[in-house]
Amino acid sequence: MSCVVFFLEEESARAFLEKFIPRFFPQSYEYIYITFEGKQDMERQLPRKLKLWQRRDTLFVILRDQDSGDCKAIKEKLSEICQRVEKPECVIRIACRELESWYLGDLASVGSAYEIDKLARQQNKKKFRNPDTLGNPDIELKKLTNGLYQKVSGSRLLGSLLRVSGNKSHSFNIFVIGVRNLCR
Repeated sequence: MSCVVFFLEEESARAFLEKFIPRFFPQSYEYIYITFEGKQDMERQLPRKLKLWQRRDTLFVILRDQDSGDCKAIKEKLSEICQRVEKPECVIRIACRELESWYLGDLASVGSAYEIDKLARQQNKKKFRNPDTLGNPDIELKKLTNGLYQKVSGSRLLGSLLRVSGNKSHSFNIFVIGVRNLCR
């Protein structure tokens, strides 16, 4: 059985992917989630983790938030790390701006998760048509859920509900495409 290893910036990404990945991706793979304590910790430990990985049938996905950084520069830096340790085939994906942007791209699922009627209607508002451009998606999500959204538990809940199609977050869709292509 082949293995897909996800290197993740934080615990909320793990909580999301542990519920989301098994719903849409092949069961013929083993999925492993390795969490770091933020982006600096990821950049510091990633070279060693990649270099020392022993299992040959492993595919790698690196997922990091953009936050306020330059998306291309972040991806380039992570790509350089992969090149340096001779793992150029790593799939690198950036959540623009944050993981919460992905959730804001599917307000129907957020409404369902938090039992908020008519939340899906807000998806057509200019603000939520392209959630990757929002400055503080976590704050927006907390406002929309009347403070119910919590980073880890909310990510776990939304991982079990978020739909793979129709999401308004471009970075979410690119992530899905990248993992699908990797698992072919």
